[in-house]
Amino acid sequence: MSSEASYIRKRRLKAKALSFLFFLMRVFPVKRNKIVFAAFEGDGGFGCNPRYIAEELHRRNKDLEMVWLTHDINHGFPEYIRPVCDTKRNTAYHLSTAKVWVDNYRKPFGTLKRMGQLYIQTWHATIGFKAVGLFRGDAFPEIARIVSEWDSNLADYFLSNSEYCDRIYPKKLLYNGPTLRTGSPRCDIIVGDREKIRKEIRSRYGLSTDIKLLLYTPTFRSGNQTGKKAVTANISTVQFDRICDALSGKFGGEWRVMLRLHPQLAAIYEEMPLDERYDCTIDVSQADDTSELIAASDALITDYSSCAFDAMFGGIPVFLYADDIEDYVEDRGELMWKAEELPFSIATDNVGLENNIRLFDLEDYKTQKDDFMNKHGVCEDGHASERVADVIEKWIK
Repeated sequence: MSSEASYIRKRRLKAKALSFLFFLMRVFPVKRNKIVFAAFEGDGGFGCNPRYIAEELHRRNKDLEMVWLTHDINHGFPEYIRPVCDTKRNTAYHLSTAKVWVDNYRKPFGTLKRMGQLYIQTWHATIGFKAVGLFRGDAFPEIARIVSEWDSNLADYFLSNSEYCDRIYPKKLLYNGPTLRTGSPRCDIIVGDREKIRKEIRSRYGLSTDIKLLLYTPTFRSGNQTGKKAVTANISTVQFDRICDALSGKFGGEWRVMLRLHPQLAAIYEEMPLDERYDCTIDVSQADDTSELIAASDALITDYSSCAFDAMFGGIPVFLYADDIEDYVEDRGELMWKAEELPFSIATDNVGLENNIRLFDLEDYKTQKDDFMNKHGVCEDGHASERVADVIEKWIK
């Protein structure tokens, strides 16, 4: 038996054990006003799409019981959210007794849903760069297919923000059910009035209100996942002092860089690994919510993270820095977009990145952004959380 086959067999046995635990929990009744949230397989704190749905629901109904499954209950949650350690027993109990589930990642393989429960899968990206699901071709592991199909069969709805997402979800997420084209709740704060959050983030990190902020958010590398999934981080080769000088020369003002690890990497690393530290950088990897940081930013640099599109929806300048693109494509599969289809410039070294900043034209960027959103039927108007809350409220009532 191959190592992959052996691993899949072990995962199936664990899934059967978890399903049995869920079956036992059916002795407890479903609570009509209970909602269970989770993010990034328990590694996420109060952030991403589930956060903004929870906030909107609480604004409407203070009597809801909201539980958040997490590996670290010391994350900063508001008083109306009850963080619960994401053990198998806790997960089985709370999911089995909740009327509604809201998650941005796959549920554990073996999870069972009861009649009358609503599962809204928000996913953690809508439009993105990375090949996902069947788009990965031979790089898509069999265990990932099995887990994806299990979760997709549980879901009542996946959230969508576009005609594009509706079209690719069957192949990307192995999901053929109905979508809710609400937009992305996590983008509401980005496409709306950003002045309040700009001031809050600068105050949080001891910065004056006139400081300009660049958010640097590389994605993680996870390998082909033929066995146990490993999430890894590469040391960045961006020379942030040079980039701050380039941004200052182009846009004026004094610039700082917020360094942001992916939430699943932040659970492993305290801060972003760098060959050297820079005076202009602030590590914000332990912040729970990336959307707040994007909304507070004046520009964003990433490699293959979908947050580039989130920032674009809000008109924030985005620069792509992909110095390992050949290795990344070999590992993950071809990217979902060709360079000429995107409003973003792409650099593979610091000289190219500096040049792209120098040549950036804001008006041209906004025109390309509008054209992109119109072409792909994108709905991001700052009211996604309200639309999702409407669906949940109707289900509960």
